[in-house]
Amino acid sequence: MKVMENMEIFGGGQHQGDARKEGWQTKKLGDLVEVQNGYAFSSKDYSEAGHFLMRIGNVQNGYISTTDPKFIKLPADGSLRRFALSEGDILVSLTGNVGRVGLIQQEHLPAALNQRVARISICKDSPVTQEFLLLFLFSDLFREELICAGHGTAQQNVSTKDLIEIEIPVPPLPEQQRIVALLDEAFAGLATAKANAERNLQNARAIFESHLEAVFSERGEGWVETTLEEATGGIFTGPFGSLLHKSDYVSNGIPLVNPAHITGHGIQPDPQKTVSVETALRLRSYIMSHGDIVIGRRGEMGRCAVVTEREDGWLCGTGSFFIKPSSRSEPRYLARYLRSKTCKSMLEEIAGGAVMPNLSNSELGNLSIHLPPLDKQLEILEQVDCIHTETQHLTRLYERKLAALEELKKSLLHQAFSGEL
Repeated sequence: MKVMENMEIFGGGQHQGDARKEGWQTKKLGDLVEVQNGYAFSSKDYSEAGHFLMRIGNVQNGYISTTDPKFIKLPADGSLRRFALSEGDILVSLTGNVGRVGLIQQEHLPAALNQRVARISICKDSPVTQEFLLLFLFSDLFREELICAGHGTAQQNVSTKDLIEIEIPVPPLPEQQRIVALLDEAFAGLATAKANAERNLQNARAIFESHLEAVFSERGEGWVETTLEEATGGIFTGPFGSLLHKSDYVSNGIPLVNPAHITGHGIQPDPQKTVSVETALRLRSYIMSHGDIVIGRRGEMGRCAVVTEREDGWLCGTGSFFIKPSSRSEPRYLARYLRSKTCKSMLEEIAGGAVMPNLSNSELGNLSIHLPPLDKQLEILEQVDCIHTETQHLTRLYERKLAALEELKKSLLHQAFSGEL
């Protein structure tokens, strides 16, 4: 691709940039576009059909999200007709993650504009094209200026008045067209490279998951069918909520491990959700030791981790179990098994609870497993760890490539509006 193969164009130096900026003007958005805020539609007026209501959550970085759509019926008298959207309208978020931009397309219609989302429409005889304007709105230059204009501490807000004060560099029309053509070509190449990297990333993870499933479905000499409780030193529940009181919580005390603190990389406790030494001693039967397996009994099934030396002495939280090891089982093998897709599916089947899945001691303890001899468990672990290491290497490689592609896109936009493209 020409643009990608000749990157020296983008670093053409000050003299080249000055030459290309001849005839450029600096304009405020308010001189080029019309900006309209949305209407405060009430959630009680949502309907099963009608106009697709464009809320803040629908305006994402460069696209309109159709996840969790809400619909509204506009009054028949036409009093809110001005909030009906048209194909080609540009939307900008004004609250929270401000400056996200999306473009209304035919597939989104009919649609209506909700509050805290702005519609941008190019004025007649405006010296800027929609394509060039969109590139500016997608740039960090626009978002940084809008964020600087924001108000609020807990949640950032900007107004349409802030929006129209944003300044944009406007080159002559032929230069706009040249920049748009160059960036369209470059972005098409970046999109292809990004799609390939994302596919390779998914493939790397899928290969690891496939290997895990093959390992845990294996059967051989010495394998026995047993239950999780029989294969371990026992399964224990964290303290019931009634055993803990608000006054028991302190900052930077002994961590309390709940399901949300258990990740695929270990245990990440909340420093604000810890208990005093006195409380821990009162609840000493819930203290975990090095080598125990902590597993969430609520929410996502199979969320578990092996307790390390660092975590020895931490408390099992209300929503978790901890499993004691035995001479029959290697804790790291069991943790790998409990996190596998096969086991997660089994846990989901036996878990009760309509709103949130919830396991009991007996349900988890009676989980049927095929357990290999201890030396085979260690052999399997060595294989899995080796593949996991290679998978992590590939994952980091593709994640770095995706990050580099995103940075290149930002760099191209920056150079475009600096007159260096």
